[in-house]
Amino acid sequence: MELDAPTAASYVGHAFGQLLAAADRLGDDLVNRPPFGPGTNSVAALIVHCCGLTEWWLGHVALGEPSDRDRQAELTAEATVAQLHDEVDAVLARAGDLLARLEAGEGGPGHPARAELPGGTGTDAAVVLHVLEELYQHLGHAQLTVDALVAAEPTA
Repeated sequence: MELDAPTAASYVGHAFGQLLAAADRLGDDLVNRPPFGPGTNSVAALIVHCCGLTEWWLGHVALGEPSDRDRQAELTAEATVAQLHDEVDAVLARAGDLLARLEAGEGGPGHPARAELPGGTGTDAAVVLHVLEELYQHLGHAQLTVDALVAAEPTA
């Protein structure tokens, strides 16, 4: 069984669509608010982080492209909901291209991070599955964050 690029892109798109739905639900007033104060991640930061991890794992780890990723900055990033939509749109277009390149055989072993993946094989499919794992994990975080923030808001 192989994980093909269109299927992987569909699941990446679904995760990001749900992340944006969380941001839309909060709006600009709450999207940058950490749910439990400093040291916790806002929905905006989670989305920016997901954009960063998607490009890093697919582009840098899987395809060997250069990266200037700043993971720490992702986790404290702030943005409007519109900016998040724009960033996600760009990442989705890029992810589709990166996944197609992997399917075409451009990937391969080489980056040390591949050895950290479960099973120790570090295949292209393992990299893609790791991206999906991370996206859906952070989607759960975002949904819990929305629930916490909405519950804490006084009703009108």
